[in-house]
Amino acid sequence: MKGAVVIFKAVSEGRPYAEHGLTARQWADIPPRPVRLDQLVTTKRELALDRLLAEDSTFYGDLFPHVVDFQGVLYLEDGLHRALRAALQQRTSIHARVLAV
Repeated sequence: MKGAVVIFKAVSEGRPYAEHGLTARQWADIPPRPVRLDQLVTTKRELALDRLLAEDSTFYGDLFPHVVDFQGVLYLEDGLHRALRAALQQRTSIHARVLAV
């Protein structure tokens, strides 16, 4: 489709990798790095619109999305609303914590 805007590489339902078992504290130990939105595969098909539009949506929890690098594919595990908000602001990348499994 010519002229189509690509936000994510793909939209998936669920994770193709085994549960990694990382706690919030262990995620926090992973330094964030830039990740292009068009390289991400989402693990959720649906988003709660109220979370996307909430001004304090990043107040609770980690400020950085969680991405799992599995077999060379980057899966957006947590932070879909942050990534989509970045896309709506016409940004092409986000800072995320990336776990290689």
